[in-house]
Amino acid sequence: MQTNRVKKLMREGQLALGTYVSLADPQVVEIIGLAGFDAAFIDMEHTAFELGLIERMIVAADLVGITPMVRVPDNDEKLILRLLDMGAQGIIIPHVDGVHGARQAVAAARYPPVGDRGGAGGTRAARFGTVSWTDHVRTSNEEILLSVMAEDAHAISEIEDIAALDGVDLVALGPTDLSQTLGVTDPADPRLRAQVEEIAETVKRVGKAKLQIPMNHPAFPLGAQELLDLGVGYTHVAPPPPALLMREMSNAVQTIHQAVGRTG
Repeated sequence: MQTNRVKKLMREGQLALGTYVSLADPQVVEIIGLAGFDAAFIDMEHTAFELGLIERMIVAADLVGITPMVRVPDNDEKLILRLLDMGAQGIIIPHVDGVHGARQAVAAARYPPVGDRGGAGGTRAARFGTVSWTDHVRTSNEEILLSVMAEDAHAISEIEDIAALDGVDLVALGPTDLSQTLGVTDPADPRLRAQVEEIAETVKRVGKAKLQIPMNHPAFPLGAQELLDLGVGYTHVAPPPPALLMREMSNAVQTIHQAVGRTG
């Protein structure tokens, strides 16, 4: 397996940047890479993306040398296996069921002795059998990035144990779901910042995994330096492509209307 760009940057102490694919076209992934991002965030939780399309997106990520990171809809070992065999280099598990769920995620994403991932030597991830099985197992366990999302009270209460697990690279926080868990509606509510800072200190103290928090998220807007101060190793950068397209297209129309005096 090729070097995981996100993991390499995290090892170097840098903030790795990904952004949302959102649109059902592999060319978006290529554009993300050519724009200079380190990863493409391919979301199966909140989209209708099917597996064939996701495989083409993973290939597109390989073409431009960025990390294809797939968020699965749930902690499903069979789906995770299929995505990894396609060549996904990052797996994100939403709403992880505390440390028990995190252990399940590690088992699905890692080959023995770290986990229980099933093996097949002829997959795309194994370069269709052109690399030795030993090398494939070793590089997969080294380069695949596993992120588990702590979004409810149960997972948050077990953050320390989750962050200490071998095989977990990122402990991720989703600002929208975390806000709902806390009963918070205002991004400036001090309870939200206090909870994030408490989690960040716990993950730093354990010293194994890094944090994952989105940048510029409307539910909890943070800039790059704020994320680094919290110990974030990887971030999805908002806004997603549909929002960017809508903004730029609307601005273009308004500019033309103003130039020609059109009011409706």
